[in-house]
Amino acid sequence: MNGRGALVLKVVYPLLALLLVIVVWHLAVAYYQIPRYVLPAPHDVALHIADDWPALMKGFGVTFIEFLLGFVLGAGAGFVFAVLMDAAQPVRGILYPILIVSQAIPIVAIAAALTIWLGFGLAPKLVIVALVVFFPVVVNVLDGLASVDADLLKLVRAMGASKLQVFRHVKLPATYSPLFSALKLSATFSVTGAVIAEWTASTSGGIGAYLLQANSRLNTSGTFAAIAFLAALGVVAFLLVVLTERLLTPWRTSSTARRWSRAYWRG
Repeated sequence: MNGRGALVLKVVYPLLALLLVIVVWHLAVAYYQIPRYVLPAPHDVALHIADDWPALMKGFGVTFIEFLLGFVLGAGAGFVFAVLMDAAQPVRGILYPILIVSQAIPIVAIAAALTIWLGFGLAPKLVIVALVVFFPVVVNVLDGLASVDADLLKLVRAMGASKLQVFRHVKLPATYSPLFSALKLSATFSVTGAVIAEWTASTSGGIGAYLLQANSRLNTSGTFAAIAFLAALGVVAFLLVVLTERLLTPWRTSSTARRWSRAYWRG
């Protein structure tokens, strides 16, 4: 099958899966006669989205900006820390245990403390989202740097390569695959971080704040509408990472896509 046909199927299959979920959801509500305040039917959620579209889109925009800025901040800081920890073993020995301990602290507790320190503006939200991204990026990039063949490093150094050349041509390419794997996982988790941040430090709206208000009013249609927008944000975030990966590493993603496609259809 050609590339265009494979691309169409990649779009059609998720749409069919979404349609199947909606149909099963509708049939379950109709068959068991579930009250609307317990579980609204899909058309009730759709009507609520249509009625409150401006507010939902405004909240989506606010949450998206929080996610995007925090995601870039966390990914950049994580990459820099990983490079520093790989270059200096004492730095790694000091920082790595601290990073591990930090992951045992619930993000809700950190969010509450950040609100006290940084207030209710954009800053605590960015930090919370960045923290969600930071640790996976550090760990995966460190693994990528550690996976470089020692004999290859000795070879390029014997050929007169500087430290910067070794990093640029040998070590940096080894981080591409683990880095984007971490970013893909973090993309959806970061949306959760943005929602938690809005629950604890929101004065400017957002889908998380909209969800909290809908819950407090027992507005289940509004709750599910907010959930739908958060799911859409997670999908958009994941696709943005995939697009960035294709733009920055076209030589790797294109060949991988072709191999995956052939293996898929052979199976």
